[in-house]
Formats: sequence, C-alpha cells, structure tokens
Amino acid sequence: MIRWKGFALVATVATLVACEGFKEAMSAHVDVAARAGSQELSSERLAEIIGATKLPLQKQIFEDFTKVWVSYQLLGDAAAHNDSLTDRKAIDDAMWPAVAQAKLQKFYQQVSATLPHDSASEAKYNEGGLLVARHILLLTQRQGAAPYTPQQIDSVHRAAEALRATLTPSNFAAVAKRVSQDPGSAPNGGLLPPFGPGEMVPEFEVATRDLKPGEISPVVRSQFGFHIIERLPYAEAKDAFSKRFASQSTRGAESTYVAQLDQSGKIEVKKDAPAKVKAIMADPDAHRDDKSVLATTTAGDFTGAKFVRWVGTLPPQVRPQILQAPDSMLPDLVKAMARNDLMLRRADSLHIDIDSTEKAQMYSGVKALVVQVWQALNVDPSSLAQAGKTEADREKIAGERVNAYLDDLVAGRKQFVQVPDAITGLLQSKYESKIIPQGIDRAFERAQKARATSDSTNRAGAPQSSVPLPQLPQGNAPAPAPKQ
Repeated sequence: MIRWKGFALVATVATLVACEGFKEAMSAHVDVAARAGSQELSSERLAEIIGATKLPLQKQIFEDFTKVWVSYQLLGDAAAHNDSLTDRKAIDDAMWPAVAQAKLQKFYQQVSATLPHDSASEAKYNEGGLLVARHILLLTQRQGAAPYTPQQIDSVHRAAEALRATLTPSNFAAVAKRVSQDPGSAPNGGLLPPFGPGEMVPEFEVATRDLKPGEISPVVRSQFGFHIIERLPYAEAKDAFSKRFASQSTRGAESTYVAQLDQSGKIEVKKDAPAKVKAIMADPDAHRDDKSVLATTTAGDFTGAKFVRWVGTLPPQVRPQILQAPDSMLPDLVKAMARNDLMLRRADSLHIDIDSTEKAQMYSGVKALVVQVWQALNVDPSSLAQAGKTEADREKIAGERVNAYLDDLVAGRKQFVQVPDAITGLLQSKYESKIIPQGIDRAFERAQKARATSDSTNRAGAPQSSVPLPQLPQGNAPAPAPKQ
C-alpha cells in the first residue's frame, strides 16, 4: 500500500477531485452491496432480486438477504478450497456462545447444589405460602358474546349455590370434570397448579387462603364468574406442592447468590452504555474488536467486544428487539451480560468445561452441517473439482451456482437452508467478506423507484420470495383460569 505524506497527499487529492474518474472511484462502493471471496453482489442485482418479489420493500429484508448471500458465497468459497472447516481452534472461537452457555449451565448446577434450600413439609404447606386447589367455575361472561344481563348472572349464581350444596371432598373432582366451565382445569377435575401470592385474581386467592386443607369454600364471585374452591389436603397436594416449593426455594437461593455476586463483582454500568449498545446492535460485526467500556467490574472492563460475544448467546429473533428497546432497559441488559462474564470466569477458575465427547460432537457437527449445505447449494468440492481445473475456476463456478440457487430460492423452487451464525462467523474468520451498508441503501432506493413505476400486472406476476423474515417471539400461553 502506497503511503502519501504531507503536501504531496493534499496536492494529489486536489488534482484527483477534478477528475471524473476519481468521482466514479469514490462513489463505486455504493453500487456494491456485499463482497465475499471473489464474488460481488451489486446494488443493482440486489434491487432486482428483492424488487421482483411480492415482499414489502423494507430495509431489513435487503439486509437479511445480503447476509444470506454472504454466508452462501463464503460456503462456496470454502468448497472451492475443499475446506470443510475442521480447524478446531477456529471452531472453538466460532462456537464460543454455545460453549459458554454449556459451561454456565454446568456452573449453575454445581453452584445450586451448594446453596441452602428449604425442605417441603406439611407444616410449610399449612402456612399457605403456596396453595394447591381445585375449583369449579360457572362463567358469567363469554369471549365474543354479549355481556350477561343481571337476570342471567342471578341465574348462574343460583345454579352455583345449588351445586355447592351437593359437593363433598369425595365427589368434587368428578363434578368439576363434568360441569366446570374452565377449559384449562376441568379435564383434570378442576385441579390448578400450585400458586402463590398475586398469581390469581384477589377474590380467588383470598377465598382459598381462608380455607383449611380439605375444606370447600362457599360460592365466590370474581370477574370471570362464580367459583367453588376446594383446598387440597396435604396428602393429595404433596407431589405438586413439593416440586413447586423446591423450585421456588432454588430461585430464592439463586437470587441471593446473584445479589452477592453483583456486590462482590462491583458491576457499574456506564451512563452512555445505552447509546453504545444501540450503535453496536446496528452493526455487531463492526464492533467485534470494540474496546469501548460499557461497564466496569472487579474482573476488568466489560467492553463492546465482550457485549457482541454475549449477544451471540441470545436467540436470533431477540437481537433486533434490542435496537427497539427503550434506553431505560439497556443498563439491565449490560449488567446481566457483565454478570454472566463474571460467572464464566468463575466457571473457568473451577475448570468447568464441556467434555471430550461434547467437543468431538461439536467438531463433527460443524463438518456435517457444512457438507449438508454444500449439497443443497450444489457446491460440494467433488463436483467443483470435476467442473474446474484451477482454484480460481472453482471459485467462479461455486459463485455462479450459489447465485443460481438464490434465484431458485426467491422464485420458490428451492427450500431455504439456514446457516447458523457460528458457521458464518467461522467462515468470516477464514475468508474475506464485507457488507457495504451504502450499497444496500442504493439497492433499496432503486427497488423503491422500480416498484413505484411498475404496473399492476407485473406486480401480480412477481414470484414470492422464500427467504424467511425474522420472527418475533410468541407470547406465553394464557395462564390457567381463574387468572387468564
């Protein structure tokens, strides 16, 4: 690389600025969306690919497709070199998120075994911290239906009172199974999971807490309707109670441990951490060596580079949400990751690691996955060796085959093959690649202009893309009645 110094640099630049060729050279990068090995994805080509689909023109779709293109092309490059990614040191580095999670899981188990836990007993059950009950529910409202009239509510109330007069501990479960209108518990004879304070609507919780084990409540009204509740005797509640009690006790002990860890680790999140986190999440790859400090701990600085590594442990669908999260939530995220970093250090000090069998499975799993994707892309090394004599020939042929696969993919003729982030990271550590945001912007603009001027016939005949879009996590299933 030629290094210009002093005035010579200024004069040369001044001369070049006047040249049209220099202007073209300075703007050429915006006409390229990505490079991978010897292959190049032009902004024009990216605009054509996405613009020809029926997908909405959203920037995220262009970025996601470009990342897929890079991953596939790098796999083609590896195939051209007959490299099935067996370098164990490189795999260890690429698989760091998965290995770190496995080590932390073993560490949690080891620590948990040493933490103090309360034992479940009948005395603990009788205290009422955790309640186990059956109930029968007669609804006074139904989803999508008109509200009950006062007369209808009174009729349901009278039916509940009449039913209550027939109930005993011996027939409660059978009656609940037959007449209860709570779809979550009726099939189980009205049995609810153990619940603690605040987990049920207040009227239900208060009525249950007023019962002694084995007693049946009077009719209780809540926002859902009329309930009749039986608090189970310890003999019947023991198994479910003991399991929930042990879990609750463990969580309490772990919370105490984490609080002590935070105190001893002296985790202090920097005030500008939220802004830095947003910048990192906008382009994580650009921050893999980021030395900016997000938090300080007794083990040293928790940097942007460490944050990027820990982001790799999060589910892919969660990561985009960090960018949308309010700044007030991000210090807690940084603190949690810094805490994980401290615990991983403790795990390392205790020589906790995945065993040789797990490592062997990891290495063989990477190779198997690479071979599987090669076959899907039609770039396995044996077929490339037959088609091209030189390495350059094989790289070119692999690139053409990947592009052909992507054409088939967006046309719906091929199934999408997922390349895990760890494999993409491994490829990027060995082969050159670059995503150019300005080039993606240019492709996005071109596609918008082209679609704006296209006629409705062309839009109707455009093939549907098969490139999957990020999916947001689904919400939790509704809690069992009566608090659903």
